[in-house]
Amino acid sequence: MEKYLTNTRLLNYKTQEISDLVSTRKWIDLAEFDKIGAIYDFVQNEIPLGYNKYDNLTATQVLADGFGQCNTKATLLMALLRAVDVPCRLHGTKVTKVFQRSLMPKIMSKLAPPFIVHTWAEVFFRGEWLSLEGAICDKAYISGLRKLFPEHTGKFFDYAVAVEDFTNLQIDWKGENTTVQQQAVIKDLGVFNSPDEFYLEYKQEYHGIKKFLYENIGRKIMTKKVEKIRN
Repeated sequence: MEKYLTNTRLLNYKTQEISDLVSTRKWIDLAEFDKIGAIYDFVQNEIPLGYNKYDNLTATQVLADGFGQCNTKATLLMALLRAVDVPCRLHGTKVTKVFQRSLMPKIMSKLAPPFIVHTWAEVFFRGEWLSLEGAICDKAYISGLRKLFPEHTGKFFDYAVAVEDFTNLQIDWKGENTTVQQQAVIKDLGVFNSPDEFYLEYKQEYHGIKKFLYENIGRKIMTKKVEKIRN
């Protein structure tokens, strides 16, 4: 399990910022189930859904941003788990961009590559690896979606949510898999010891003007749309 507890450039949990956070929250004193639950809840709800400029931010950079999407939340979640001696790894995939279509500006929807790099953290708990993908969407945002679509039941595939049953979301930590976007997966890229290893091999497939537009305009519009739904 040692390789799943390593401090890396992106999983920089030995920094003062993360040490202070872990100490203040007293996570290290909890039982393993409660450690995972408390950290999961923090990343899910106190680091709400929003779109960072880059995927390969360090855990402390995500913490400083105060919001995150799938890839950046996975990094922060893993760093915090390793800081309290809970083994974790990264699961990499590619997803279709379609499930985010209503958050994307129309021009970004056309310019974005058809498939997007998507990751989530997996935790080793009671002898098995469990998905913590449900941490991506904060509960306030999910509540806003439910108000926006009060009659919706069954499959939901939009607004950064891709699930089989919108009325029965598996996004709470109960010692089982959690998921909120996995129904959008079109290719499994496997598991990695750290996001550092993953990003050496995989990156988002946009460059030049497309990359510039997303990083400086598109992601900000998407984050504002998320905030509007949340509020």
